[in-house]
Amino acid sequence: MNLNYVKKLMDRKKNSRKGENGRALIIGGSEDFVGALTLAGLGALRSGCDIVTIAAQDKVAWTVNRYAPDLITKKIKGNLYTVKQAKEMVRLVEHFDAVLLGNGMTRKGDKFAQYFIKKCPWPKVIDADALKSMGFKDFQNSIITPHETELEMMLANSGKDFLIPKLREAHVKEKAEILQGNLRYFLQNNNVLLLKGPTDIIISRNKISYNRTGNQGMTKGGTGDVLAGLAVGFLAKSQDLFKSAVAAAYLNGLVGDMLLKKKKGYSFIASDIVEDLKNIDNLAKKQKRRK
Repeated sequence: MNLNYVKKLMDRKKNSRKGENGRALIIGGSEDFVGALTLAGLGALRSGCDIVTIAAQDKVAWTVNRYAPDLITKKIKGNLYTVKQAKEMVRLVEHFDAVLLGNGMTRKGDKFAQYFIKKCPWPKVIDADALKSMGFKDFQNSIITPHETELEMMLANSGKDFLIPKLREAHVKEKAEILQGNLRYFLQNNNVLLLKGPTDIIISRNKISYNRTGNQGMTKGGTGDVLAGLAVGFLAKSQDLFKSAVAAAYLNGLVGDMLLKKKKGYSFIASDIVEDLKNIDNLAKKQKRRK
């Protein structure tokens, strides 16, 4: 894996018009977790996606507007996390190329997430709390991005909790093979698993990729939101689930590693990753010259 892989997803035609390089919708947030939604949205824009719209409750959306004028917001009155609102969001998705669900949502959104995930056929990224009440058979056309604890919750929801002790003891490659072998229905339903960890594991029906960029400083809150934003941004443009997941994991970790060197320690935060993503073009040119 190198930056050329990422750059291919970010490249665009010289005669491109606004919106031709991806329109992403991000649904989530809550009064306590506005930052998660904002970081995801900015991550999507930094991926090269043309237009990113945040759908959130009034107060949340207005706060996003004040922080990041580059993000469009759809302000939803009342409680976002009802089945009625989920139905409205399923219809709204038709105006976009890909959708991200879950960042900052909290478990109050379980019923919303269950309806939306099962009814929305569009390419999507599912992250954070939107995963925790779901089983693997519930997904189609999705990148899901659990960490180890969320994966175990999903295995239990799917009646596959017998795998949990095996996975805890397994090495990275063995873990990937166990998951690919036991999640056949999920993977054959055009889904990709991006399991976050010290080594990220990205699994599709017939491919496995390992991402080793990133460091211990990325356990801070918000780095996973940036990753999810990058994934939906790449997906909105490319419509390729596996490549989008691989590129997002690699790029998020690579910038984290750059920041570790620049800051000479673990003082960097998630918004630093968003800010330094703008330097990727220059870094790619340097890598090309070295070759």
